[in-house]
Amino acid sequence: MSSYPTNLLAAPQRSAAEMDQGASSRIPRRAEVKTQDTWDLSSLFPHDRAWYEALGVYEKRIEEIPGFRTTLGIAAERLGEYLDFSRNLGLLEERLHYYSDLRQTEDEGDDAARTMTGRFMMALAKAEAAASWAVPEIQAIPDAVMEAFLVHPRLEEYRIYLKKLLRYKPYILSGPEERLLALHAEGEHLATEAFSVLTNVDLDFGTLDTPEGTRPLSQATWSVFMENPDRNVRREAYQSFYRQFEAHKTTLAALYGGAVKQNVIKARIRGFPSARSAQLFPDAVPEAVYDNLIATVSKHLAPLHRYYGLRKQVLGLDALRHYDVYVPLVPRAAKKTSWNEAVDLIGAALAPLGVEYGRVLRSGLLGRWADRYENKGKRSGAFSAGSYQGDPYILMNYKEDSIRDVFTLAHEGGHSMHSFYAARSNPFMHYGYTIFEAEVASTFNEELLFRYIRDSADTRELAMYIINKRADDLLATLYRQTMFAEFEQRTHALEEGGAPLTVEVLRREYRDLLTKYFGPDMMLEDTSDLEGLRIPHFYRAFYVYKYATGISAALALAERVLSGGEQERKDYFTFLCSGGSRFPIESLRLAGVDMASPAPVEAACGVFARLIDELAASINRGL
Repeated sequence: MSSYPTNLLAAPQRSAAEMDQGASSRIPRRAEVKTQDTWDLSSLFPHDRAWYEALGVYEKRIEEIPGFRTTLGIAAERLGEYLDFSRNLGLLEERLHYYSDLRQTEDEGDDAARTMTGRFMMALAKAEAAASWAVPEIQAIPDAVMEAFLVHPRLEEYRIYLKKLLRYKPYILSGPEERLLALHAEGEHLATEAFSVLTNVDLDFGTLDTPEGTRPLSQATWSVFMENPDRNVRREAYQSFYRQFEAHKTTLAALYGGAVKQNVIKARIRGFPSARSAQLFPDAVPEAVYDNLIATVSKHLAPLHRYYGLRKQVLGLDALRHYDVYVPLVPRAAKKTSWNEAVDLIGAALAPLGVEYGRVLRSGLLGRWADRYENKGKRSGAFSAGSYQGDPYILMNYKEDSIRDVFTLAHEGGHSMHSFYAARSNPFMHYGYTIFEAEVASTFNEELLFRYIRDSADTRELAMYIINKRADDLLATLYRQTMFAEFEQRTHALEEGGAPLTVEVLRREYRDLLTKYFGPDMMLEDTSDLEGLRIPHFYRAFYVYKYATGISAALALAERVLSGGEQERKDYFTFLCSGGSRFPIESLRLAGVDMASPAPVEAACGVFARLIDELAASINRGL
């Protein structure tokens, strides 16, 4: 399954070392990037020609789907034949999908790659339309017959898949209705696609003159400028960046408003009470988990506000501005870390997970699982894309001069290793773990890396730098993602209540949340609320809350594994190997944490508060 993209607030950038040792400000074209620094997609297909040949096979197999119609309830053996066919078609479909999508992310402006994605999406829409009768037909099998099917040896491989499918019975429509929805599916991603092209390809943020020379401003280099110790550089970058979003605010608002409307319409068509309930249903996550997260974090905003006040004090500012919240408070400990050095560091930090885990991850990262550095048109940020038959690929825009990217690499490595174990421990039809669980595996790795660097730091300055960095990461993952989750809840509620999501409405709601979360020491810019129109995650509805729940679970599990013994480690690997064989609340309980309770979020807020206490004490001692 995919996990996209995972580090929004600190989107990784190009490596200065790779880009002519920082001497050139030009972002390279894809053809100029070294082969070793790119991913090798041959575990999916050796080349584009092979992909097109497989697409032809896929299109032919679609024609076989109607032959199974009206036969699925006859006998367990007949249902098994169809599920075998569906499994094999799904395996091919996943390979086609991942290859074309990953090729497109290499350069969003590449016509050849975009053509492949378009061809696949058309074929996928045909397949979904051709098979639209199947789920309703399975749902229509009488309960007594289905109970017998579920214990039949022929369907053993599909038992979990079928049980999960039967949960949807109240929300499955008739065959013709399902076919109409499937035909409509091809256009569902247009808002997302248009947003990605606009923000990654069409928007030109220009260059900035800095004390180090002229540098390009882009989605990828944004975080570098925000971490620059020169406030004038930060201010100019901020203003230039948001000037582009200001110029396109109406288009961006229309795209996001359209995406929200689509979510609401789909939920209503299927009979869900709300868009949020529809999105949480597949994971069997109670809506109370979402509400508990927002309520619990809202009760613990005092440490967050205290941190912003500390920033204002340390930076010596009369007023804290939006472009002042990312610069490290302990900058002198920053250093460059090459890709290979980052892999070594991550390997040492993750040693408690055992020899096999470290060996596999190291081999993949030093090999060609990862697309390492920025190039012109490449999708910004970072993600892991692990499939059943292919390598668990990682997109990075790695830069050596930000330790944040070492953490991002550890994060994506957690996703990829989760995919590695899930795919090898489960049948294809239920190997895919949920995003709710994915964010645990990734942030668990970050916590182990933080503890390793902090405990092995050879200077107090480095230790405090990494504590500052960890506080910033917890802020971004726990507090900021909860703020984003609250924004999504508000926008969908407005749409469901009949209120148009205009530019003014979206900006008003987002500014209200900025005021709530940043607190009294922040002086917002006129353009600060445009941030709500540039968040890619908002195009995957009710997704961001999983970062906050994920870090809460990860902190609890990291403490459990590091302070425990072999049994605690085994419990964690039981979780990694679960795949889709269990719902996420259950799989995490087996690992040792109960996310149905607000306790893990309470504890995570406590971890953040203690980090701020430690940071403030050191600063007040005159670090």
